[in-house]
Amino acid sequence: MKKGIALFLALMMMFSLVGCGAEAPAEEPAEAPAEEPAEAPAEEAAYKIGVMTGTVSQGEEEFRAAENMKEKYGDMIVLSTYPDRFMQEQETTITNMMAMASDPDVKAIVMVQAVPGAAAAIGRVREMRDDILFVLGVPGEDPDVIAEYGDVIIQTNDLARGSQIAQQAKDMGAEVLVHYSFPRHMSYEMLAARRDLMKEEAEKIGLVWVEQDAPDPTGDAGVPGTQQFIMEDLPRKVEEYGVNTAFFGTNCSMMEPMIRQTVETGAIFPVQCCPSPYHALPAALGIAVPEDKAGDLDYILSEIDSKVDEAGMDGRVASWSVPVNMMYVEAGVDYAIEYLEGNTNGKADAEVLTTIMERVADGEIVLGNYGNYDHYFLYLGAAVEF
Repeated sequence: MKKGIALFLALMMMFSLVGCGAEAPAEEPAEAPAEEPAEAPAEEAAYKIGVMTGTVSQGEEEFRAAENMKEKYGDMIVLSTYPDRFMQEQETTITNMMAMASDPDVKAIVMVQAVPGAAAAIGRVREMRDDILFVLGVPGEDPDVIAEYGDVIIQTNDLARGSQIAQQAKDMGAEVLVHYSFPRHMSYEMLAARRDLMKEEAEKIGLVWVEQDAPDPTGDAGVPGTQQFIMEDLPRKVEEYGVNTAFFGTNCSMMEPMIRQTVETGAIFPVQCCPSPYHALPAALGIAVPEDKAGDLDYILSEIDSKVDEAGMDGRVASWSVPVNMMYVEAGVDYAIEYLEGNTNGKADAEVLTTIMERVADGEIVLGNYGNYDHYFLYLGAAVEF
């Protein structure tokens, strides 16, 4: 299973490099007692925090989140990016991280996504400095390898989502749960394991389980073929099983047509394959985001809620309350502040990290561990129903 998890995490990192969001809302620095986590430090902080993300073309959510941390904390935040072709240009990733670490005031580096090359870059930095805290989100290398380099590592707990998705569908009134995928995805051990856990939980709580093959978007028909199939098949499923049918798909290209048809037919949409209010929901619901509201999470959530209500779908569309990659950037920076201010119990303090992440998510979360590592955290987000 550990080998499967390692393969899945690496594959999911590759799938997740799609920009789904924009600039997150900035907050004004606030004076706060040191013991309160996730607040701005004193104005003249004796340290800096480096933040490395993908470019806006490859990972807009985390890129904008990094910009917001810069706006919130000012010169204390040092920004950098890894190259779009990170697999072929790992030396550039190393060079960029070394450049941040060359500033002796940089005492922590937050990297989201921790793409291949992160371990080598951290290794090079540690050859010249051992005083930097590394907070890594969405690791793209073998978990047992990256665990040797990161001080705090955060990854979405995709396996545990299996039972969570089934229960979410049930809570929203579903009687049937349809799982769309294709053989290539089901050949991935962890995607198959998540499907099996979803099926097991669905049957346990009384949902009718329906498994439906769809065209692979990498096949001859491409993404259009996959999307056309969802557009045509979902209404057939609703006609067959009724409006209390919930739909889940394993591929990002399925999400927009799935949401559109769910709303059109009055069915149930419990969550995206990659949970985020920005992922497919605004496009599927026809939400035009003004430039001054780009990345304003409260605005997006409010607009989604309004559109869902207008469609008479109150309580039948859901997602997670915050985009995970934006969460990892913001929580990573705030955790680094707490560590550098001396407010954590060692480098990996699960209690402090949970408090910060729950504040960012504005709700309860579940934080577990990968394997026997007490610094490698698996995150299960909080659902929000519209």
